[in-house]
Amino acid sequence: MVLATAATLDFMVHRYGEDAGAERQPLRYGEALEIGDVRLRLLPAGHILGSAQVVLEYRGSRAVVSGDYKRRRDPTCESFTPEACDVFVTEATFALPVFRHPPDRQEIARLLHSLRLFPERCHVVGVYSLGKCQRVIALLREAGFDETIYLHGALEPCCAIYRQHGVPLGSLAPVAGVHRDQLKGKLVLAPPGFDDRWLRRFPEPLTAMASGWMRVRQRAKQWGVELPLVISDHADWDELNSTMVDVGAPEIWVTHGREEALIRQATLNGFSARALSLTGFEEEC
Repeated sequence: MVLATAATLDFMVHRYGEDAGAERQPLRYGEALEIGDVRLRLLPAGHILGSAQVVLEYRGSRAVVSGDYKRRRDPTCESFTPEACDVFVTEATFALPVFRHPPDRQEIARLLHSLRLFPERCHVVGVYSLGKCQRVIALLREAGFDETIYLHGALEPCCAIYRQHGVPLGSLAPVAGVHRDQLKGKLVLAPPGFDDRWLRRFPEPLTAMASGWMRVRQRAKQWGVELPLVISDHADWDELNSTMVDVGAPEIWVTHGREEALIRQATLNGFSARALSLTGFEEEC
């Protein structure tokens, strides 16, 4: 039995097919499910559409498993909801003081400024297909960018699911088949890791990348990114620490990422903290 939000189940079917988790039960945020002596609820995690924290209550004790989360507003999904608990399991993808993400609007403004500055160049922005792509689109729309945004074919299915769940994305079009000259001054979103041969189809391509890892200049240089955009779907250092205070759990368990620094800081702040040996996917940030 797979228990998840309706949007998450739709993403699972898209990625793994109809047989993924043959028995699937959608849960609404806040809806309680009794499993023996355990009471289970889902709360928004603010990571992507449908992402959830899992709240487990057993005989008066409460544990919250955060999963991946962020604390800043995202127009494409519900915001993280802090829940008081006895044990809080937190991610630690960006759990180093160097990772303090700038405001999203600031990074989008940099992208729009570049589009105005280089009207002859096609801007190709690397975004992960689930979450980051749709968030960047929504932020662009909020900033007043109403032109058609062109998509690599790999990004289209998840955009369709977002629209199915009521998230407006404006005018989108597949980039496949569009003549080179028509892409001058246009914006193209594509999965990270651009292939040089694929890029050559665009007029004077200017490559960008939207990721928390763009805070590290060496990463941007290594990936050949001309315009690094620090836009992350994970909590940064300050947000990780403030979240521990917000939930007030005396015991903190830290999963994938930079566990050591966060455990040390949690201990200094009076929490009992330890690491869990779990494998994460912190590269998609």
